Amino acid sequence: MPLFTLLLFAAVGTLLMAVGYLIWKKERISLIHSYHYTHVREEDKPAYTAKMGKACLVMGAGSLLCGILFYLFESGWAFLAFGVFFLAGALMMLSAQRRYNRLRR
Repeated sequence: MPLFTLLLFAAVGTLLMAVGYLIWKKERISLIHSYHYTHVREEDKPAYTAKMGKACLVMGAGSLLCGILFYLFESGWAFLAFGVFFLAGALMMLSAQRRYNRLRR
């Protein structure tokens, strides 16, 4: 069972990290749902994609770390790493959304 958990969390983490890299470094804003960047100004798009991409990378790193820790120690505490990193990434995304995607009048 720990090997399956490692493979599952490693696959999810790798996918999230790949998407985060593409959003951050390649500025592939199209990987984010269009609703989330509708009101982002053109000059803010590089900063917005950087924050969103880094947030995805944090979530992916947490998933990968959780799988590795669970494989090594078979402890439920490994899922705490996933929770902490996922929450940090979600807060980073929320911060980017509030800062760059507000409806401006």
